[in-house]
Amino acid sequence: MMTEVLRIDPARIDAAAIAAAGARLRAGALVAFPTETVYGVGANALDAAAVARIFAAKQRALNDPIIVHLAALPQLETVATDIPALAYTLAERFWPGPLTLILQRHPRVPANVSSGLLTLAVRMPAHPVAQALLTAAEVPVAAPSANLFTRPSATAGGHVLADLDGRIDLLIDGGPASIGLESTVLDLTGAVPTLLRPGGLPVETLQALLPQVQVRPGYLASTQAAAAPGMLLKHYSPRAQLLLFDGTDWQAVTAHMQAEARRLLAAGRRVGIMASTEQAPLLGAPGLLVQTLGGQADLAAVGSRLFDLMRQLDQAGVEVILVAAPPAAGLGLAIRDRLYRAAAGRVIEVGDGERC
Repeated sequence: MMTEVLRIDPARIDAAAIAAAGARLRAGALVAFPTETVYGVGANALDAAAVARIFAAKQRALNDPIIVHLAALPQLETVATDIPALAYTLAERFWPGPLTLILQRHPRVPANVSSGLLTLAVRMPAHPVAQALLTAAEVPVAAPSANLFTRPSATAGGHVLADLDGRIDLLIDGGPASIGLESTVLDLTGAVPTLLRPGGLPVETLQALLPQVQVRPGYLASTQAAAAPGMLLKHYSPRAQLLLFDGTDWQAVTAHMQAEARRLLAAGRRVGIMASTEQAPLLGAPGLLVQTLGGQADLAAVGSRLFDLMRQLDQAGVEVILVAAPPAAGLGLAIRDRLYRAAAGRVIEVGDGERC
């Protein structure tokens, strides 16, 4: 089976084509589509067999829940129960957008969406193509990131095909994702709102509305049950080994990266570096491939390029990727989280570096 590709201009959405794609979703097909965070591969969230196809297509661990995507706020009551007033306050403030809420799962939602848990991850994406598709589908859509399990998330249509061509029915290519980092996951099922995964909505923005929010990202072994999507320790990983350097003095960190790169090159390894604009001129050696993420202060640019550069370095055949962790503030917290998981929790401390 070849995956059909439908290219849609987000500024001029083909209503007939989107209606047809929505009908296919409703009927049980797997459809990949862009969101503002990353591309998702979707199935009718009320169809257990269709949801099972997602796990098979992605080779996804069965203990990793899937986010359910909604077209409009009234749909929330069709997938969740005992919804707290705070959920509506947050939805009115941040939906559509990169915020996922953990609520109590409605019995009509199949258990495999939530990996057997009684809770449910749910959000409303802001991308115009996603909004149009979800409206046309007329059902809630379960959709994890559109990549093979543990691989870097797909932020462009080409990434989806690289991983899932022939495994899914349709790809709607709506151009690159603008944020490039998965959604922030907030658990509302306990006594205190708890952030389980930092993401495209900075925690500081949440804290302005919810000063009491706790930040407790999970880093679980592959055999442990995850309370929310994206909590396993090894995740978002390139094929190459990723070495994560952490420290408060970026020049000292850069020097350590340069020394490690030279050592690896001398040992005959193929080495790539993902560097900030400020670091890049200080790095270099024969055979070393340096890719620029963006300026240290421009975390939005860094986040939008992160997964794409991982994939580019994999395609270039590097065996080891070196990268520095940004400060744990704003989108930097989400970027650190993705790098920490991509490195499977291994961090090279430089000076008084701060751990993820």
